[in-house]
Amino acid sequence: MTRSVGLPRSLRARLTAGLVLLLALACTCVGIVTVLALEGFLVNRLDQQLAATGGRFAASLEHEARPDADNAPDTRGQADGTLGARTLQGRVTQAAVVRGTADRAVPLSAADRHTLRTVGANGRPRTVHLTGIGAYRVAAWPGDDGDVLITGLPLHPVEETVHRLEAVESVVFGAVLVAAGVTGALWVRRSLRPLERLDRTAQQVTALPLATGQVAMPPPLPADDADTEVGRLTRSFNQLLGHVGDALDRRHRGEERLRTFAADAGHELRTPVATIRAHAELAMRHGAPLPTEVRHALERIEAQSRRMSLLVDELLLLARLDAGRELVRQQVDLTRIVLDATTDAAARHPGHRWELDLPEEPVEVPGDPERLQQAVTNLVSNAGRHTPEGTRVDIVLSAGPEWTRLSVTDDGPGIPPELLAHVFGRFTRGDTSRARATGSTGLGLAIVDAVARAHEGRAEAGSTAGRTCFTLVLPLADDDRGTRRP
Repeated sequence: MTRSVGLPRSLRARLTAGLVLLLALACTCVGIVTVLALEGFLVNRLDQQLAATGGRFAASLEHEARPDADNAPDTRGQADGTLGARTLQGRVTQAAVVRGTADRAVPLSAADRHTLRTVGANGRPRTVHLTGIGAYRVAAWPGDDGDVLITGLPLHPVEETVHRLEAVESVVFGAVLVAAGVTGALWVRRSLRPLERLDRTAQQVTALPLATGQVAMPPPLPADDADTEVGRLTRSFNQLLGHVGDALDRRHRGEERLRTFAADAGHELRTPVATIRAHAELAMRHGAPLPTEVRHALERIEAQSRRMSLLVDELLLLARLDAGRELVRQQVDLTRIVLDATTDAAARHPGHRWELDLPEEPVEVPGDPERLQQAVTNLVSNAGRHTPEGTRVDIVLSAGPEWTRLSVTDDGPGIPPELLAHVFGRFTRGDTSRARATGSTGLGLAIVDAVARAHEGRAEAGSTAGRTCFTLVLPLADDDRGTRRP
């Protein structure tokens, strides 16, 4: 979606721009109307003056065959710039303009003569443009000897007055628009303060770790006026915060109960499982020969009790990590841990091709050595456990300025997309029968994710057909969070 270039993005700027734009439109309409009204009024006054003169100055230009007293040009009572012209038989015989108490002949071009000849002798005013003297408002009357007498008044005073009004209105309207823009911006800013509080609170909520743990929601916002749209929005937002906070509290209490149950169940199961395993081993070490069926049953009991012990230990570890218990903080040689985990995985899965890429210098990270070793071991062994023989597994350890990355990549069949989103969940298994046959509890990757988060890192997974990559990202620097150990 493309945004129009030049349009303001914020609501405050849009409201202010809209206010100024509407006011500018109103000022433009007022200016146009006033200018047209004034121009029409002044032109009408000129027409009235033309009608009052009655063509006296033009009549004084008339020369008859037998001259009389009224044949001399008469400029008395005529406004300065008054035009007088006489046409006879389609020809302009005379044209003069009043200048003070005398008249002065007007040089006319062919276009000017044509314009004067087209003026009808009906006394109706019209506007003409003459080359030498500019725009005039003229009217014509018939003379004594079949000629046409034309009288005109200049439009320059009208145009000058109109232009002066336009300049004054431009200055006044410009000042009004500037004042309205500043005042409107302040008013809009004050009116939108509740929305700004809503925005800041919403940003605080989005920054909270809502996915896990107990979350303290921001306090309710003050509703200035519940009868306004903003007031109703604030009230609804406060109700939403309350509902979200209640839901998060209920979820946290449920998680706490579940963690307590898992820890209690793990502690309660650890002793009887160990007892069953010990009795099975003791029975198999008995000197008397055992029937084949009995020995097989005892071996199955020992194997399942060993698997149950592993499951209990992993449940207890996850419960401790979820509870946020302190981890040991010391510098851990991650290179040695990766090397040992790869060696062990290669021994358990000799049919795979294991490729190890380590940096020349040892990589050390702050953390709990036991927990990091368990996470790396789970991540590496997961590639051998869930891929067929002949699969190539590339293990790469790299260190950057702030983070170190351990990636385990295989060219196995891949992970289905519907399973990939939950691959770090607890008891998540792809091929259930294969996982149980290999002794998988479904908690290995969940422990990897929990250990990574406990060390302020993260675990990532990506998979396509023929390529699966798990990545463990850990910080290189210790931020003095103290000693934590589950």
